[in-house]
Amino acid sequence: MAIELNTFFNLMHYEYGEAFFGSYKGMRYRLAREPLENVKFVPLDKRGPATLMATVWPEPYSYGMTDKKLMTSENFEVSQEGFEAAVKWINDQYEAGNWQ
Repeated sequence: MAIELNTFFNLMHYEYGEAFFGSYKGMRYRLAREPLENVKFVPLDKRGPATLMATVWPEPYSYGMTDKKLMTSENFEVSQEGFEAAVKWINDQYEAGNWQ
């Protein structure tokens, strides 16, 4: 893999409602819990449905300044398996050039 799993925050961090942003050789990426909200101290049975959303887009602009039409996203289960699948998907998008 080009972008290693340990590059990202651990899975539990996303419960705080913060996204992870990065870039790799011209591709920018974001991984976040959707909806983006702090649920760290909310009991599991009181949380609404959520996914991990991975997004890729071309440099040079940030997530907030890039036209959404240039972005490609995919949703994954909020679990260690989903987390690993999201990182693999980001790498696959880079290899396929789907971010350009």
